[in-house]
Amino acid sequence: MEVLQTTTEGSSSRTSLLDSSPQQPRHDEDDGDGDGDRTIDEALRQLETFLRVFGFCQYSLLSFALSSLSFLVFGVVTPLLCIELSNCSNCEKYQIKRFELEILVSEVVVAAISLLCISHNLRKYGVRRFLFVDRYHGRLIQFREEYVQRVRGFFRLLVIWILPCLLVKTIREIIRIIYAHQNSWWQSVAILFALIVSWSYSTIIYFSACALFNLVCNLQVIHYENYGKLLERDLDILVYIEEHIVLTHHLSKISHRFRIFLLLEFLVVTASQFVALFQTTGNRGIINFVNGSDFVVSSIVQVVGIILCLHGATKISHRARGISSVGSRWHALVTCNSNEASQSGTLNSRGNMEASQALGSLPINYSESDLESIDVPLPVNTQLVSYMATYQKRQAFVSYLQSNPGGFTVFGWIVDRGLIITILFVELSLVLFVLGKTITYTTT
Repeated sequence: MEVLQTTTEGSSSRTSLLDSSPQQPRHDEDDGDGDGDRTIDEALRQLETFLRVFGFCQYSLLSFALSSLSFLVFGVVTPLLCIELSNCSNCEKYQIKRFELEILVSEVVVAAISLLCISHNLRKYGVRRFLFVDRYHGRLIQFREEYVQRVRGFFRLLVIWILPCLLVKTIREIIRIIYAHQNSWWQSVAILFALIVSWSYSTIIYFSACALFNLVCNLQVIHYENYGKLLERDLDILVYIEEHIVLTHHLSKISHRFRIFLLLEFLVVTASQFVALFQTTGNRGIINFVNGSDFVVSSIVQVVGIILCLHGATKISHRARGISSVGSRWHALVTCNSNEASQSGTLNSRGNMEASQALGSLPINYSESDLESIDVPLPVNTQLVSYMATYQKRQAFVSYLQSNPGGFTVFGWIVDRGLIITILFVELSLVLFVLGKTITYTTT
């Protein structure tokens, strides 16, 4: 903790070292640097407005009440009423109502977890501190531009994944209304519209939380990728160590803030997939597009959200662990580049030793008083001593990086490619086990 406090206290001095542009007051927005600050501020303002519309920014009691009420109305009450009102004679035969209720429960649970976890962090830290973008305050041009690109990528990611799922969901609901049409058409159209709005609301909340976690990881990846460029500036080794401590500290904060969210979402999504598997394979009735397509849409949405989260966590873990290889390569290059200086220093020391040996081989006779007064200085090469000291510092720095690889952790488990492969094989084994228990043939 003392090291982290020292690092935090010296963040302003380190920022001046790492920042190529001079520090300016925040209220100075008349120059080009102020335009860049306004750009990142505008991007963050758009993101905060989007999160506020869907109830993530619960900064006051009123906003908390409105967010909870909206979730209850659009996420729970509306789909329940639509399922009850759209009941038909064939719905019981094909178990449409039971399937839709089970799917609704999983959608409500994952959306509620997303809303609670993200709103808690935003209420506690705010958007800037939540995204860790106020560290350099948008003053480095490369960071500022990549910040804006990542925030825009957040909206682009939502559009890419929500629109195809929305199209499939709309087609399914239209076919369902046609198949289960019993009342007037205006009531059927109203039920269709209400189901689409309710599904879109819950799906956007879930996807937004997953994409927001992916955004936080991608913003930190910018700093890890810039760390390799920092080594090229030939700063003091202590600056590199302090900067790595700050990066590791921020990564531990991200792990602490999102570990409950990831764990709960993964457990709920896994349980939902097993329920869908049991219902589709263990059902003795007819499974068609009307009653079974909702399982497909719900599974795609939930699995894609988990993939986004795991991709962000794996990416930041990969970059954090790759710093040790970057530091080792930098150490090797610096050592090889300074090899000439070390060789020249070694040659000088060898020359001094050879000269002293040649001097000692000459037949010179000293008297007893001369021997007592002789003081022969040892040859000292200051350049070699300085080179060895710098080399030992770099070696200690590389050892520190190798001993502290870092990575996104969930209660001590590092989320990397190895863990994802393990999860994949465990899930595949469980699915095959369930299939073996549900798809059976009897000869009696």
